Amino acid sequence: MNVTFSCPKCQRDTRSQIEPAAATLICAACGQGISIPEGAFRNGALARCLVCPSTDLFIRKDFPQRLGVGIVVFGIVASSIAWAYSLPIATFAILFATAVVDVLLYAIVPDALMCYRCGAQYRMAGDMAGHTGFNLEIHERYRQQAARMASGARR
Repeated sequence: MNVTFSCPKCQRDTRSQIEPAAATLICAACGQGISIPEGAFRNGALARCLVCPSTDLFIRKDFPQRLGVGIVVFGIVASSIAWAYSLPIATFAILFATAVVDVLLYAIVPDALMCYRCGAQYRMAGDMAGHTGFNLEIHERYRQQAARMASGARR
């Protein structure tokens, strides 16, 4: 499994390969070891975050969101230009091609797990059946908790 996380010690983003039998997760930047908690893996599947104490993980596509938005914006701009030149067939062809690219990318790109609390990303995590897609309520709970902690630290 490939893990991308922000090191608690040096605050740098780092990527590391880890096996379910490993005892620690090592930061590539500073060498800090993070102990993997008991019960992090159940039947070879990831059950909780390896970096923080959270058990809330969600499934998302492992695809850069900015690139996806860029593809959509390109389709809108290109089709608008075609429409401005009174080329309705080209307009709809561009929109259709953009939709086909989107569907193909959705089918090809694999899923990844992501932690709500610390943002750690787990690629090639194996069985993800115990996890669901993004839940705004859970995300908001962790966002509010982080905001309260930050405001308490400033006082």
